[in-house]
Amino acid sequence: MSLRHRLISSGFDVIAALGLHRIAAPLARGVGAIVMFHHVRPTGPETFAPNEALEITPAFLEATILRLRQSGYRIVTMDEAIAVLRERSDGPPVAVLTFDDGYRDNVEWALPVLDRHQAPATVYVTTGFADRTARLWWLELEEAIRHLDRVEVDIGGDRVELPAVGTAEKREAFAAISRRLRRGPEDQLLSTIAELCGRAGVDGRTLVERECLDWPAIEALSRHPLITIGSHTVTHPMLAKHAEAKVLEELRQAKQMLEEHTGRPVRHVAYPVGDPTSAGPRDFALAAQAGYVSGVTTRPGLLYSGHAKHPMALPRVSIDGRYQSGACLDILLSGVAFAVWNRGRRIDVT
Repeated sequence: MSLRHRLISSGFDVIAALGLHRIAAPLARGVGAIVMFHHVRPTGPETFAPNEALEITPAFLEATILRLRQSGYRIVTMDEAIAVLRERSDGPPVAVLTFDDGYRDNVEWALPVLDRHQAPATVYVTTGFADRTARLWWLELEEAIRHLDRVEVDIGGDRVELPAVGTAEKREAFAAISRRLRRGPEDQLLSTIAELCGRAGVDGRTLVERECLDWPAIEALSRHPLITIGSHTVTHPMLAKHAEAKVLEELRQAKQMLEEHTGRPVRHVAYPVGDPTSAGPRDFALAAQAGYVSGVTTRPGLLYSGHAKHPMALPRVSIDGRYQSGACLDILLSGVAFAVWNRGRRIDVT
């Protein structure tokens, strides 16, 4: 576990030991929470799993739904959550379950859990994954390093050479390379990872076909009474790194394609990556211009009445696969961890 995640884990332990989340919950819980998931599937045998934060087990999805309801949350659609923000009453807090990217396991493993508990959810689909034209670059990097014993790349004029023999070295190499690439231009990130994939014999399209829903499956999913289909752009770009015309094209084209395939309006968008370096005020405004009524980020936080004025920049509660416990979930839903993380700010749209 990295130093950052050791600190996070220690923070959870301190909050739980002192009971701060139980004290803070009545004051910090707010209107509700938008809960973010990616993969839902049984734990695999791999020891090198640098993207493990993006997966939870079906059992923990079920535990999350039960915990939300036991904590007084009403699980609603995204449309209902926006209505609650606009017309806030003194009703119970609401929770929205959201799944990013459009993975096959969302249908195979998550949907049966949602069905069993009659819990609605929003699935944000990247149309390029359905077309097999976009790239799961974070998974490409993982698979490339899995197959290499040494990583050698040029990044921004610097030669990076790292050993990658055992699990520990591979984890360190993945963290170092992804951190450097995330800081730079996206075309550099994609070309560097493509170079590593070529060297490792990894086929990115095969990964997308293995992991992501195709159009017939998305169309079928859109007809499920519990599911709302949202947009996650065409190619999954970090929007803030691109020109305005490119961002508008991504937002508009994804919306149009999803509406054509599903025959239903697409009103909600999730910004790829979604942190402040990937989506900011310009992108929120462009999403509204493209016709969406809400936009979700990966900025950590709960929903408050003030978010009614900022529906294109909503925070989410990320369910991290490294912290699959009811205690961690209780702390997140209390709002105390976000109050510390956000230095007391409830609304962050900068």
